[in-house]
Amino acid sequence: MPSELLPATRRALLHRLAVEQSRNRVPSLVAGLVRDGETLWVDGRGTVRTERPTVDTQYRIGSITKTFVAVLVLRLRDEGLLELSDRFGEYVPGTVVDDRPVWQLLAHNSGLSSEPAGQWWERVPGWAPEEFLSTVDDSQLRGEPRHVFHYSNTAFGLLGRLVARLRGREFGRVLREEVLDPLGMSRTTLEPVEPYAPGWAVHPWADVLQPEPAEDAGAMAPAGQLWSTVGDMIRWLRFLTGETGGVLSPETLTEMCQPVSVDDGDEWTRGFGLGLQLARHRGRRLVGHGGSMPGFLANVLADPAEATGVVFLANTTSGVGPLATDLLDVLEEHEPRIPPEWHPSTEVSERTLELTGLWYWGPIPHLLRVLPDGLLELSAWKGPGRTSRFRAEEDGTWVGLDGYHRGEVLRVVRSGDGSPHWLDLNTFVLTRSPYDPQAPVPGGTRPWT
Repeated sequence: MPSELLPATRRALLHRLAVEQSRNRVPSLVAGLVRDGETLWVDGRGTVRTERPTVDTQYRIGSITKTFVAVLVLRLRDEGLLELSDRFGEYVPGTVVDDRPVWQLLAHNSGLSSEPAGQWWERVPGWAPEEFLSTVDDSQLRGEPRHVFHYSNTAFGLLGRLVARLRGREFGRVLREEVLDPLGMSRTTLEPVEPYAPGWAVHPWADVLQPEPAEDAGAMAPAGQLWSTVGDMIRWLRFLTGETGGVLSPETLTEMCQPVSVDDGDEWTRGFGLGLQLARHRGRRLVGHGGSMPGFLANVLADPAEATGVVFLANTTSGVGPLATDLLDVLEEHEPRIPPEWHPSTEVSERTLELTGLWYWGPIPHLLRVLPDGLLELSAWKGPGRTSRFRAEEDGTWVGLDGYHRGEVLRVVRSGDGSPHWLDLNTFVLTRSPYDPQAPVPGGTRPWT
């Protein structure tokens, strides 16, 4: 493991980890940080039986399992075997969500109950697949309005059946063949493999441990059954920051990270993409998922923009605080990323360069500039506004990549001498001066007064 961190940074990280383990009486706790594909730091506190936890100690990761299910579903979509807008019942008929699109199950928008019918599924032996499907009836739908966020473990049990039906193999085997083996995640399994941590609940008023069950969840396994290690979760963090290893295209991963649901009301700091939890924290845009099962807590959070991520695994039913984000904050405080050196570009053409500068949409000034990667960025000159990047096409147009103008075509209209006169952006006309009378609508319909 590279030892790039300064001693003061490593001590600050260890201190935060030690405070968490001691103050919250966690039997064992192990955490790690990754940046630019390299493992920066791993450390553990407490004991697993008689040994300190390591990068190879397995813990249950709970609902982090859902992120793997989502990847399997998106792989099916990318292969043309389904569309996210398809009705779920086209592939797994006979449940109350036959009419709901697949994407709603991925984003917790389907209206399904948070938990399946019957006893608490995390603490009892699980159903066989067909028995599970028979329980997803009208009683499993929650109240209106539809299409709003309501976290559903049941939905991911169903998505596991979707994967199994379309692949003709059970969920665990598909996961191993399509994701875990290609990424080298040999220590991520449906059942524990030594060395692994036992699950504990800590008595609220005494330093006494109560063993927690670890049942086979059966058809609900896709909602939270996986066991894994910090080593494998660091590989998963690298996946979430873009190192997908051919398992998924970067474009599809980006799609999964786009906000679909908001789960904290007016605060708008937490939400869901397609199977991924999203969060905003001190200017960061984080993706990943938390996990909990009886006796275990876990979290993986990645910052794709900074190619940075954090994981922690613990064998306790409750009590771990905002450890993941705190570790990211310690890293940022002690060793912020050093930006790359700036170098002038030698590949910007004159026809692109002459597009830069101020353009006016009516009276509103916008700035068009060339980014280091050769894309154009259009943004409001001052204050809030619509910002989009554009990629050059072979026919001389530019296509929007994100923001309000995503997918829209920017066409440069040139004067007789070849200089750019105005920009046509999906009927929006931008001119070099406000309301240029020589340009189309709105043009200079009347003099300024």
